[in-house]
Amino acid sequence: MSIKDLRHISTKKGDEGYSRDYSNEKLPKDDILFEVLGTIDELSAFLGLTFHYARYEQIKVIQDTLQAVNSLVATNPDSDNYEELRKITEEDISFIEEQEEKLLLSAEIQNRFYLPGSETTLPNAYFDYARTICRRAERKLVHYKNEKGRNDLARAQKYLNRLSDLLFLLARNFNT
Repeated sequence: MSIKDLRHISTKKGDEGYSRDYSNEKLPKDDILFEVLGTIDELSAFLGLTFHYARYEQIKVIQDTLQAVNSLVATNPDSDNYEELRKITEEDISFIEEQEEKLLLSAEIQNRFYLPGSETTLPNAYFDYARTICRRAERKLVHYKNEKGRNDLARAQKYLNRLSDLLFLLARNFNT
């Protein structure tokens, strides 16, 4: 299905400063929900850019998981469509941890302060910047989770935490 009608892209319903979550609840555009969603979307988009410099194939897997995180965040757990959504699993977290282990085995990390993006290649610098976006996304998710009592997002929070660690290692170790 292709989109040929502008109304499918621009509904103009947000012109007054409101938008809807995936459960169709109307919220102001400055709601913390949209801060979380926007930051995770920014992270995914930046990882997409990073892919073009690094060609690290696992980025696509990570982006798919970030889409699942955003779907969960955007949906009220009491709504009918919440159960249909892909949940973040321990396997998703294990995938990130396995990537970290591979990187730790392939190169030594010095126990020192690193200047983000300044000490390595361009692809590594992109991973460093993605790490900072990921840390911000994690902070916003924690704030949202605590403010809204969304304990169902605990694995998503853990995933973002592990992902920022992986991005740190990629910034130190990635070789094109």
